[in-house]
Amino acid sequence: MKRLAGLSALAVIISSTSGCGWIWGKEGYFRDRGSDYLEARQTAPMKLPSDVQSKRLDPLLPVPANVADAKPADEYDVPRPQALVISGDVSEFSLQKSGESRWLVAQRNPAEVWPTTRQFFENNGFRVAQERPQTGEFVTEWQRPDELSASVAASLKNAAPDSETRLRVRIEPGVQRNTSEVFVVSATRPAGSSADVGFPATGPGNSALEAALLDQMVASMASSAGQGGSVSLLAARDFDAPSRISLSDDGNGNPVLSLGADFDRAWSSVGRALESGDVRVDDLNRSLGVYYINLAEGAQVNEKKPGFFGRLFGSKPDKEKEDARAERYQVRLTRVGDGVQVSVEKDIDTVAPDDIARRVLGLIQDNLG
Repeated sequence: MKRLAGLSALAVIISSTSGCGWIWGKEGYFRDRGSDYLEARQTAPMKLPSDVQSKRLDPLLPVPANVADAKPADEYDVPRPQALVISGDVSEFSLQKSGESRWLVAQRNPAEVWPTTRQFFENNGFRVAQERPQTGEFVTEWQRPDELSASVAASLKNAAPDSETRLRVRIEPGVQRNTSEVFVVSATRPAGSSADVGFPATGPGNSALEAALLDQMVASMASSAGQGGSVSLLAARDFDAPSRISLSDDGNGNPVLSLGADFDRAWSSVGRALESGDVRVDDLNRSLGVYYINLAEGAQVNEKKPGFFGRLFGSKPDKEKEDARAERYQVRLTRVGDGVQVSVEKDIDTVAPDDIARRVLGLIQDNLG
């Protein structure tokens, strides 16, 4: 019966469109009324009773007297509005300043910014001495100005020629989602000295050098992005990989996965692990720290939907079948001390069965870098 109704509706549509002058034509019901104002005629002024006091009102939108052609020969087509002008000089990278502090803001997640930032300093002659991708930080070796690129050496012209400099570069998640902030701090000591000169706790070290490096970094990253610069997936994987991963039981005997990372990096790494493990994520709530997963479906979802005729003849997506076989759980991230614990729940009040929880947590553990 539903298929017959669809055929009937299609027949009505086809018969209607075969002779649609009475609908869309000049005299049709849905005719274009855009030129009706041209048929307007001037009428006599309104007359009020003699005992009514009136006040002259000036027209809000007066018609100009010098109209070029009051009777156009053809219908007037209202011009389409012009497209909005979008500024093309908006960059993904910019500089921010607060007091004496300066830093770079990138409209990209930290995992993408990490390899490009590291490459920038290596291209300018800096040698990385220590790096901690898990915390988004690396420190360069003590180096003389003549070991660095000409542009960096020029920024050190005010420093003593026999001095050495090293940098600490830190990449943090930005205030907005999928943004990053890059901070550069320098330290200086006499050349040949073995003193362990630390970085300043607050404020810049060599402010001229740090400002010059940030300026050059913005230009370099913008140029690389414009040329379609590549992203190191291996470096991106290492960036948010927790420093410590352990699967154990909590006080109630429920399995939990402990991650040695802050919440931002733990959230990123767990999401990547679920995708790598081919787990379907139906929804997520970062403020609650919850991934809503469906174990009955893979991560790759076929988004093809039925077309017009499919919907017309009663064809529907398999939503009912998908719901019937769904195995929905919640992967919850909870801050605990300096790390994060990951647990699996059936809902907010019910923990997942032990075998399901261990299977999901084990899959996450296997797919973390």
